[in-house]
Amino acid sequence: MAVTALDMVLKELEQDRSLHKPDQLRRRIEALDRLEACLFRTPNQGGDTESALYRRAQVLIADLEAVNRNLFQSIRHKIREGGGDGGLYEWATLSSEEGRPLDQLNGVGYDYLDVLVSDILQFDDPGEEVAPLAPEMVFYQPTPARHIFDLIRRAAFGEHDVLIDLGSGLGHVSLLTAICTPARCIGIELEAAYVAGARHSAQALNVTNATFVQQDVRSADFSTGTVFYLYTPFTGTILRDVLDMLKREAASREIRLCTLGPCTPIVGKESWLTAIDSRDIDQVAIFRSL
Repeated sequence: MAVTALDMVLKELEQDRSLHKPDQLRRRIEALDRLEACLFRTPNQGGDTESALYRRAQVLIADLEAVNRNLFQSIRHKIREGGGDGGLYEWATLSSEEGRPLDQLNGVGYDYLDVLVSDILQFDDPGEEVAPLAPEMVFYQPTPARHIFDLIRRAAFGEHDVLIDLGSGLGHVSLLTAICTPARCIGIELEAAYVAGARHSAQALNVTNATFVQQDVRSADFSTGTVFYLYTPFTGTILRDVLDMLKREAASREIRLCTLGPCTPIVGKESWLTAIDSRDIDQVAIFRSL
């Protein structure tokens, strides 16, 4: 049964030459996922039929990955040479098979845009260098790429904006915002291995408007920030301290606070903030100071 399924998938994908067109990234990544799933369910026990199917699958996988690799290299080259975002943001206009716009795609799962972003940013693997989590710190997960592109679209960053990403991890939000907009971006992250990875990515892509600071956010300088981002990197007293710091900043100027995840309802209760739009924990919420 598994052999037959693999054969059927191979025949379908081998005949679909449109998969080799660069603009078919989503369908190509979905095809690669289907092939990997079929191979997982079809152990190669050395039979002639199975071996032949495996060879066909590996050839097709190599062909599709080569198309992706060339696409990613082209985008990286344009970014390094100062060619704006290299067309990166264009891939985020739609992010689902149904063609729903980004702001209708809730949830924290990952999709083909994360494959694209991962290959463009090319982070070093921090491996075992990551320190154990301190109390009230949340296990690190990068913001799904579709939410970052959604934030970029809705926040409409200008050249005078400074985005400060609080708990920036490997720097996905800061780097993509710096690549796709004229804003200056600062990532503040406690884990040194993550900061090193973000800095290396920025340097490799020649992204000069993104900087990364290894620091506890409670001792950071917020004075230049116009937009702050939180993907619930911490809870409890740390979150309370940070919100109080932001409230003090808002006393002297208007700021925006963008959130994703469980911290959103907490932020929504702050009397010094008003929601510009969504308060859904599964979608980026944007608040403005009063």
